[in-house]
Amino acid sequence: MEVWEAIKGRRSVRLFLDRPVEREHLEKLVEAAIWAPSGGNAQTWHFVVVTGPEQLRRIKTVSPGLLGDPPAVIAICQDLEEARRKGGELGASFLAPVDAAMAAQNILLAAHAAGLGTCVIASFHREAVARLLELPEGIEPILLISVGWPKEVPLPPPRRKDVLHYEVYGGQV
Repeated sequence: MEVWEAIKGRRSVRLFLDRPVEREHLEKLVEAAIWAPSGGNAQTWHFVVVTGPEQLRRIKTVSPGLLGDPPAVIAICQDLEEARRKGGELGASFLAPVDAAMAAQNILLAAHAAGLGTCVIASFHREAVARLLELPEGIEPILLISVGWPKEVPLPPPRRKDVLHYEVYGGQV
């Protein structure tokens, strides 16, 4: 799939077929994530892939933004202590979440190219998810991504606003 086709064709999918996502697909998505840019090349991220029905059910109970019944969830986590050691407070408070977002985008595009549907979830109880995933002290979940074979894909794409400015806000060529 050509990159612009992936960027413009990707949609947030919330309805999934009752079909598991093969481990090799999930591992390729995480591989795509680790090739994302990372501030100062810190690479303080960790990824927890959840496919067990009971664990998915538990995560869903503390994640109001997790809609539908995805067969897999990828938790993008950050070692905030390591991020702080490598980049100071800026590393922990800003770079780590930005790095997680860039890793998420790579996952979304790689999933779309493979025919998978995804949706980014930021609405979840962080402490509860950290406990469910048995994350060590200092490692926190930043984003969840539901992954599955789409039952339906929202169409058409939403309209995009005019947001381009040159030189100064409101500046035009």
